[in-house]
Amino acid sequence: MYIVSKFSLFAVAALQLLVVDGAPTPIEDSMTSELDGRGLAPAYSAGVSTTEQRLFQLNGRTQYFAATNAYWLGHLPTNQDVDISVAQIAATGYKVARVWGFGNRNAFSPGTYGVYYQVLNSSGQYFNLDPSTGIARLDYAVAAAQKKGIQLTLALLNNWDDLGGINTYINTYGGTHNDFYTNTAAQTAYKNYIKFIVNRYKSSPAIFSWEICNEPRCSGCDPSIITKWATDISAYIKSLDGNHMVTLGDEGWLTSTSANTVPNYEQSYAYTGYEGVDFQANLAIETLDYGTFHMYPNQWGYNYSWGNSWIAQHNAIGKALNKPILLEEFAVPEGEDRIGIMGQWEDTVLTKTNIAADMMWQFGTKFPSGETPLDNYAVYWNTTELDVLGNQHAQAMFQKTAVATL
Repeated sequence: MYIVSKFSLFAVAALQLLVVDGAPTPIEDSMTSELDGRGLAPAYSAGVSTTEQRLFQLNGRTQYFAATNAYWLGHLPTNQDVDISVAQIAATGYKVARVWGFGNRNAFSPGTYGVYYQVLNSSGQYFNLDPSTGIARLDYAVAAAQKKGIQLTLALLNNWDDLGGINTYINTYGGTHNDFYTNTAAQTAYKNYIKFIVNRYKSSPAIFSWEICNEPRCSGCDPSIITKWATDISAYIKSLDGNHMVTLGDEGWLTSTSANTVPNYEQSYAYTGYEGVDFQANLAIETLDYGTFHMYPNQWGYNYSWGNSWIAQHNAIGKALNKPILLEEFAVPEGEDRIGIMGQWEDTVLTKTNIAADMMWQFGTKFPSGETPLDNYAVYWNTTELDVLGNQHAQAMFQKTAVATL
């Protein structure tokens, strides 16, 4: 067994694995040196995106912008898939793409199709360095984005089980989903993973921000649990990388905290705090640079027009706290009038708020490998829908000038 600092590098079947020996321990910073051989540029600070009051400074320009979700980019099996996707995203006019920076399993799967970055089980914590199925796939996605001038938000964890979420930690360290946020062993392992990813990519100009979790929920919990957790994790990320922005990645659930801040506050599901999230309290965390909210009225028991109020309400909270707000996911399923419905939401963002950016779920294309990671919310390349909701909207957001009164 060849020992690399606190880790051992060895092969299990066809897999190359970085092993955290014994109890979870921090990853050595020297891991970032591996990137120089994978086409990622050396460290420099000129291209780092930042906040400018309620907007973002991107590529040296304070601006509004449109972006997209491409969660699958670092999980595509071939370089050709990645290259085509990134080229099409850039050609649409998108400045930023949101990508899953996680991929967890609880069992070794040599020979099993699919990309994953981490294995967690009773024998330990392992990072997959296999060039075909491991972190090299994300390395390539980051490098490809950099070449096309696209910046990435890398989400570091998933609330849901897709590609291995919170439950992969709970399966190893015990407890329930809601216990994750206060489970010491699970949090130590999660911080190990954060350090592995942040140190690996923090020198890349392709990083827009780090996202703590996609849609964190602690259903039935006091919202203070996630607020405390987000405070701790965001401060930890900032201790590793003080240059890039950090965001929570939540859906923007409101509580009575916002009753006197937002217009048209109501006593219904999205406003009760049932999912254990208080958007306004979380936005106030000093080490979170901007806020996110998501919008799926059809899944949450609201009509589509309610989405315009949801947008206005989060705009009001951003104004009160003087931080940027990003509409990070919004979608309507195939078969409905997506241009009409989503177009109205985009117009609300564009003309009636100072929401800094919006990020449609999700970008769709046909992959040469035949890979099919897309759902029925995808808006596809080379369609009228993407031309209107993507190209035209991205250009309008780029040309927008700030309106102080909104």
